[in-house]
Amino acid sequence: MKKLTAVLVFLFIVTLAVAQDNTGYQQPPQQILDLVDASTAPSVLLDDVGENVVMLYRDAYKSINELSETELRLGGLRINPKTNIGSRTNYWNNIKVKKATDATAKQISGLPENPRLSNFSWSPNEKMIACLNTTSAGAEVWILDLEKAVVKKVTPASVNANMGDAINWFKDNNAMLVKMLPASRSTIINTAEAVPTGPTISVSDGAKAQNRTYQDLLKNPNDEANFETLAYSELKKVSIGGMVSDFLPKAMYRNISFSPDGSYVMVSEIQRPFSYLVPYTRFPYKEIIYDKSGKNLQTVNEVPLDEVRPKGFMATRTGKRNFSWRADKPSSLVYTEAQDGGDPETKVDYRDIMYELQAPFTGSGDQILKTINRFSGITWGNDNTAVAYDYWWNDRNTKTYLFNPSNGGKEAKIISDRNYQDQYSDPGDFVTKRNKYNRYVLEMNGDNAYLMGDGYSEEGQFPFIDEYNVTTEKTNRIYQTRYTDKKERLYDAIDMKKGKILVRIESKNEYPNYYFRDINKKEALTPVTSFENPYKSLQDVHKEVIAYKRADGLQLEGTLYLPVGYDREKKEKMPMILWAYPREFKDKNSASQSTSNPNEFIYPYYGSPIYWVTRGYVVLDDAAFPIVGEGDEQPNDTFRKQLVGNAKAAIDAVDSLGYIDRTRVGVGGHSYGAFMVANLLSHSDLFAAGIARSGAYNRTLTPFGFQSEERSYWDSPETYNTMSPFMHADKMKTPLLLVHGEADNNSGTYPLQSERYFNALKGLGAPARLVMLPKESHGYRAKESILHLLWEQDTWLEKYVKNKNSLNLKVSEEIKK
Repeated sequence: MKKLTAVLVFLFIVTLAVAQDNTGYQQPPQQILDLVDASTAPSVLLDDVGENVVMLYRDAYKSINELSETELRLGGLRINPKTNIGSRTNYWNNIKVKKATDATAKQISGLPENPRLSNFSWSPNEKMIACLNTTSAGAEVWILDLEKAVVKKVTPASVNANMGDAINWFKDNNAMLVKMLPASRSTIINTAEAVPTGPTISVSDGAKAQNRTYQDLLKNPNDEANFETLAYSELKKVSIGGMVSDFLPKAMYRNISFSPDGSYVMVSEIQRPFSYLVPYTRFPYKEIIYDKSGKNLQTVNEVPLDEVRPKGFMATRTGKRNFSWRADKPSSLVYTEAQDGGDPETKVDYRDIMYELQAPFTGSGDQILKTINRFSGITWGNDNTAVAYDYWWNDRNTKTYLFNPSNGGKEAKIISDRNYQDQYSDPGDFVTKRNKYNRYVLEMNGDNAYLMGDGYSEEGQFPFIDEYNVTTEKTNRIYQTRYTDKKERLYDAIDMKKGKILVRIESKNEYPNYYFRDINKKEALTPVTSFENPYKSLQDVHKEVIAYKRADGLQLEGTLYLPVGYDREKKEKMPMILWAYPREFKDKNSASQSTSNPNEFIYPYYGSPIYWVTRGYVVLDDAAFPIVGEGDEQPNDTFRKQLVGNAKAAIDAVDSLGYIDRTRVGVGGHSYGAFMVANLLSHSDLFAAGIARSGAYNRTLTPFGFQSEERSYWDSPETYNTMSPFMHADKMKTPLLLVHGEADNNSGTYPLQSERYFNALKGLGAPARLVMLPKESHGYRAKESILHLLWEQDTWLEKYVKNKNSLNLKVSEEIKK
């Protein structure tokens, strides 16, 4: 009893000592810091003919000052009301251009001071690129002339990019349709200081509105007023020479889309009433057709407030949806309507029907396609050929249809019917090319189309191109990568007739670079980029994909990294970090497939555990954590059992190779991976410590479904309670580092989740630390935050994993005293 009292006193003193650790931003050890500070390669844009290459440069991270700029969170949006653009927008700060075959890139001239560039938009002829530059006063439109390698400003800082889709080119390449701030605008209400005029009241009229737990929603009339103010814009016609003229008056414009021939423009306008339950994408809206001079021709769709839907992931709203232009016609609209009332529980032969509506866009459209599952997309070809896709979440089924859009009465052929999680059976995506309307349509050579696929198989990953005959439905493989020591990704078909394909090639220690491959000639590669490896300290790290089995025989895999300088002959027992993210499957075959390529470049992004190979740790990254439920059984019915089984199998596999001390294994994960970590520490003794970032730990706070669980809390309360680490906080005895962004906007992962879970752990005496990162969302952006995160993780791992035995010895000595 005396020993127990001593232990409790010691732990209480330690808890008091660290209850509030108000440290400033810290930095990780130099080995990690060097990797964070490494210069990264630019993003690459390439025109469709493979002639001009545009390189966009930016800082890898934002600063905490940038994240601290004014931000309003309204209707699912995050807006900077001073600059009128998304407050979390990524900005580029430099541009270089080159011809694809040139060795070096040219610095463009005319850039503004301290550029913050975004929203890049190619002109139809791909000789120019328009973009926004955000200043302290607002956003401006700039145009890059590729041939002259010069940019110029064409509007003042009065663009309204709050709702996105701010720039749309006219067909003639001489002008753009731009969302601009209205001439008159209401003042933004400071909701923190505004005096309330009454309570905020929401009403349920008896209809079931079972929505996910969205964040950043409107909360009161002041929010409504601010949303309306920020959403209002005027549409202006802006010439490439900078002439600005009126096009459409003030409205809450959402999406804008020109017809392929440029004769018409479809505009969606948000309407009232707004909602406090769903984001702006489900507010009422109208879809209106105008001609290219701005004359109102026809309202083709009026959508009411979309708060109430049937239950289930495959539920959708009733009425016309998915309006778009047919890519192979000059000006034909297509849309879809649900035949099951939007209710997945309603049994029908066909879930959706697609219709075509031609100018003057009056009345109802002509039926051109019926899909068995929920319609999900289409690739247009010509008058007689198009390919459509559907899917059904509940059984993971997807179908591909080959059909004649000119004969709606003829039943479409199903040319692929498969489980979309079955990577080995994936036939690939149809290759497209730009047509005379500058829209992407099927690349056809007579009756032959082409499929480009990732090429996952039991033997490894070997991307391919198949020739597919739309008449005989037979395929002929015309190219497949032969690499076993590199990874090749097929990006785009530049010219199928000539066999010219844009590819990206990389290896474990070779940075990804772009090439033109001539598939008609062996080993015919022409370099497009020549980026160097910025992570030299990792280039000799041993990396391999290991395969192993779960106790029930399910095949699993993980990517194994050994510490820098590790002697594989000596096999010293090292600490290990296991990093994973659970994924749900409806069949064991798909769950057991290998989709990791050992030749992928070793890239240590901010959330990666790979940094710790420089600190003496073995790392098992992207360890397979499938949760399988076949037939009528749902994956989450046995979530905890499968989770622990996955973890044990992974540790056993690496331990059998002789690399690790299995008593010194830490586990980490982000989002649903954090949820995994908390469950593993609560229901197993496999780990020395855990790191859980931006997770949700009490599933009763997401009562109408989470992740891939579509049952509500009231449908299956035992599932929610069994899976919630919060409900089992009394079982937690393993040190847990909780990290969360204070401004997390991801559905379900409220910052409150980590705060309440930490309070429970602390109240029950579990060893835990909660780190709340100011201004950060679900993913972390500021360099100060990321460096501190890495310091926190390194400190935690050093104390509770690598030096676990020393810590236990120290506790024992304190007990003896």
